[in-house]
Amino acid sequence: MRRSIKLLLTIFIFNVSYGQRTETVYLNEKDSTSNMYIAVFPKNEIVKSFMVLLDGFGNSPNSVLSQTEIPKFASKNGILTIMPVLKTGSTYWGSDKASQESLKEVIQLVVSKYQLKDKDFYIGGFGIGGTCAVKYSELAVQENYEIKPKAIFAINPILDWERYYNGAKRVIRLSDTTKVNDEIFYMISRIEKEMDGTTETALKNYHSQSPYSFSDTTQKAIKNLIEIPIMIISEPDIQWYLKERNYDLSYSNIIDQVAMINELQRLGNKNAILITTSNKGYRMPNKVRHPNSWSIADPKQIIKWIKNLDNKASR
Repeated sequence: MRRSIKLLLTIFIFNVSYGQRTETVYLNEKDSTSNMYIAVFPKNEIVKSFMVLLDGFGNSPNSVLSQTEIPKFASKNGILTIMPVLKTGSTYWGSDKASQESLKEVIQLVVSKYQLKDKDFYIGGFGIGGTCAVKYSELAVQENYEIKPKAIFAINPILDWERYYNGAKRVIRLSDTTKVNDEIFYMISRIEKEMDGTTETALKNYHSQSPYSFSDTTQKAIKNLIEIPIMIISEPDIQWYLKERNYDLSYSNIIDQVAMINELQRLGNKNAILITTSNKGYRMPNKVRHPNSWSIADPKQIIKWIKNLDNKASR
């Protein structure tokens, strides 16, 4: 099959539960596992604005559709939702150069393909997807990208790789290593690879990749977000983590999330907010309890927040 402009292979599908038209686009016809996206169109096909929605580590756009109704409510409000798998694959790191370059490329492509140049752009994500969204937004301002987000939302994102790494190392130190979740060992190894060293040998790389760094007193990364509305959503159920994982706050993303929002507010961002929830975290389809889940984010609340920002801007 020959591909058309920019060598795109496009497949149209219809999502019965949403009723909206969806489109799956593969940017490389030889690869059906990465470098692609699913688009969910507004119900009446009139696009008022668009949103990029990034899933967490190891997941896919279809997972987004099964875990959250954010695309559904976005569609009802004239927002085109783009859910990509970047060139770096489903186990992407989000804040690394390759992932960021791929995300920038996808955004530029969809703006051209769907004629979105003058439309408002929003970006959000879950877990690593949230990390990726926040980092893109910082770089968009820092590097003066043509396409900058009007607002950001992130659902339990990892923000400070230095804190995360040291927290993971502490879990190992305090634990019977035979009972430690394999994820901890994987993350420590992956972080050292991505940062080209430990926090002791390559701290500047941790600062450079982190959307927020507690120890970077220059506040270099977050100063780029002073003018951009940002919502972080988290469910810091420490009792669940103590019981189910033997983790404490040193290995909880809430520490960085609170600190980042606090610093942004102090820097003058009047639209930097933290939403904390209780007992909302469940993973579908079996409704398994987990505070780190898409379900902690209320789709209606997110879309309402975005619309309110639009209303303020139009006054």
